[in-house]
Amino acid sequence: GLELSHCVGANSLGPAVPWRSGGPCKMKRVRTVFKPEQLERLEQEFLKQQYMVGTERVDLAATLHLTETQVKVWFQNRRIKWRKQSMEQKAAKLSQFGVIQPATVDSTDIKDHEEDTVDVEL
Repeated sequence: GLELSHCVGANSLGPAVPWRSGGPCKMKRVRTVFKPEQLERLEQEFLKQQYMVGTERVDLAATLHLTETQVKVWFQNRRIKWRKQSMEQKAAKLSQFGVIQPATVDSTDIKDHEEDTVDVEL
């Protein structure tokens, strides 16, 4: 499930702020830490296909002892990383040939145009 750290706001300097859907105080989510074996398997699957849906995702989650949401979000974040790397590689190749780039590749540029950008990992 979702792990949240203790309530922030009661003894802090600022007012309590609801986290996401509400609550009396701001809750901070604990970041998921993947085991090296899980990451290796996730990367192997990503090399085969960049989109994992349906029963494939359910099966992979069960195999890796993760939730389906954790697998879904990992794939979303990995696609963002892959697209950013691709854009950087293109920019590097073009600069080798003396082609001037309009602007440097920035992760915010990608996120502005990315449909499946996810900031919160569940």
